[in-house]
Amino acid sequence: MKNSSYEKMKKSAVLEDGEKFPAKSFTELVLKPAYDNAKKKLLDPMMEVNYAHLIMLYEQKLLGKEEAKKIAKALEELNLEQLRNGCYTGQYEDLFFEVEDALLKSVGDIAGNLHLARSRNDMGVTMYRMVMREYLLEAMKSLQKLIEVFTCLAEEHKDTIMVAHTHTQQAQITTLGHYILAACQILSRDMDRLEHAFMTVNRSSMGACAITTTGFPIDRQIMADLLGFDEMVVNSYDAIGGGDYLGETATAIMLAAIDAGKVVQDFLLWATQEFNVLRAGDPYVQVSSIMPQKRNPVSIEHLRSLLSTSIGNCQTLLTMLHNTPYGDIVDTEDDAQPYGWMACDILSKCYVLFANVMSTIEVNKEVLLQRAYNGFATITELADTLVRETGVPFRKAHSVASKLAKEYIAKGKSIQDIDEEHVKETFEQVTSLKWEIDFIKIKESIDPKHFVNVRNIKGGCGPKAMEDMLKEAKKISDSQEDWISKKQDLIINAHNDLRNRVLTLLEDK
Repeated sequence: MKNSSYEKMKKSAVLEDGEKFPAKSFTELVLKPAYDNAKKKLLDPMMEVNYAHLIMLYEQKLLGKEEAKKIAKALEELNLEQLRNGCYTGQYEDLFFEVEDALLKSVGDIAGNLHLARSRNDMGVTMYRMVMREYLLEAMKSLQKLIEVFTCLAEEHKDTIMVAHTHTQQAQITTLGHYILAACQILSRDMDRLEHAFMTVNRSSMGACAITTTGFPIDRQIMADLLGFDEMVVNSYDAIGGGDYLGETATAIMLAAIDAGKVVQDFLLWATQEFNVLRAGDPYVQVSSIMPQKRNPVSIEHLRSLLSTSIGNCQTLLTMLHNTPYGDIVDTEDDAQPYGWMACDILSKCYVLFANVMSTIEVNKEVLLQRAYNGFATITELADTLVRETGVPFRKAHSVASKLAKEYIAKGKSIQDIDEEHVKETFEQVTSLKWEIDFIKIKESIDPKHFVNVRNIKGGCGPKAMEDMLKEAKKISDSQEDWISKKQDLIINAHNDLRNRVLTLLEDK
């Protein structure tokens, strides 16, 4: 006896979703979004792969000249704009089959030979890599611009005295240039990680076919060269199954967004009226609808939230890679790729906005300097001076300085208010030694400018140390710019070479 409830449920599902592939719900959730992404992002790489594969087959004598010319002509005559503006109808499973059908209608069965010795597996991974490398290059270009801006700001503010914080508390004296150059250096390491991700991404999977290559004598290196890849993924199983290029990319983007976000958070805090350190330019602030005095630094706020969005997209992508089989799987394909693209695109645009905001900020140098004099952030140098001038162990000198700080804080005074008699009394009490120091040296030790000027150890905030780091930062920035330019040229030159070979084939009689 049949279960009437089950039969009713089955009938309802068929009425809603249809009886043939693709089901309506599958179309809406999977096929249509994948098609829309493909026509926007993958059509041009698909055409590059088609042209490159055609040239390779022809040069390997797997296609005759006339056959290759007919296919090339059909490729040239494809209406790409119509494909880009098309809607998913379900007539074709995806864009690949729509393009293939258009070629078959144009030149007949001969067009089917374009798929000789290849699969949608190696094609798909190759196309994904081609799209991702463009996003990465764009992000690196934007980051390089931000690094330039930061380096310029660091030089501009190498003498801008400020208090540095540890554990969110005033710690020691440094310069704003020293802080910005520190941020610049971590951005440079982010660039290194993005470069490495690019090198992992920029490897060709073409020739792997479905999973085991082919019995036809194709040349995988020709394909890699024509498509602007640095290398190929040699093992064919790895070429279609090793989605770790996505993982490395997502991790590099995520860490870059985290690093930028830390600096953004500082700047947002410094832009408050209480801190009164940074003032964003008028194009980057909004007024309140009710409070006339407000200058809301919304550009910096949006940077913080959008960097978090980039991180979230990366986490989604990494989660999709987790616990997946090693092979050709949809987890690393149409569903996952857009999250990587979005994450990289958002990061790139954040860098652009960040660079523009920082190019127009105003810094309240007077407030920074006043805070440096009003606090106790120079007292480490007082302790160091006691060690140098008296030979007492540092821990004893630290105790003297600590006792002085506690007493002056309790009185609501600054370290600049110290008097010789008080220092002498405290020193002798703590150390049991006689006070025999020129007080001028003590006063000098607590001056914020002196504090900075004596810190010329490599990496410090002193003038010589900063000069050396700025030179190195500019050198690294120039090198990064050159690297990006060479990778762009590699892709452009490969495209031009491919076009020339296609045109030569078409014109050859």
